[in-house]
Amino acid sequence: MSVSRVALCIARFYVELADKLEQGARAALDEAGVAEIDRFEVPGAFELPVVAKFAAESGRYHAVVCLGAVIRGETDHYDYVCTEAARGIQEVQLRTGVPCGFGVLTVDTMGQALDRVWGGSKRDTGRSAAEAALASLAIKESLTIEKSLAGDETRTMSEKHPNRA
Repeated sequence: MSVSRVALCIARFYVELADKLEQGARAALDEAGVAEIDRFEVPGAFELPVVAKFAAESGRYHAVVCLGAVIRGETDHYDYVCTEAARGIQEVQLRTGVPCGFGVLTVDTMGQALDRVWGGSKRDTGRSAAEAALASLAIKESLTIEKSLAGDETRTMSEKHPNRA
């Protein structure tokens, strides 16, 4: 798989978490040999889908990784933001065909969030989101190559060489 460019879309509402999510994602992308990583910041997780859509539709990126955190408060705001961020990011990848990694923490406490980022005691969500986007991209590329090869085999001689009729 040759991935030359990935977009990181980062919700900065919780700056410390955003930085650690980005560290994990960048580590995974660097290890995978991604040549270029562009970074786009938004205020919060609710804005991630539209920026992911802009990046995906630009044609410049093989994959998009969305990172951020939503921590439960005393109102229903948490439920709306989590639901719409997840739905929107999923919609972007389904509509554009550009894999989007979902690295948005949806937790009850800051402690839970810190456990789930680079350097935490549990899974590194930034790394996992980048790895998920790259895994989807690898499958997409594999199927594209297979389709291309199958297309060559099913073409007639005149289609392969139109000037030799």
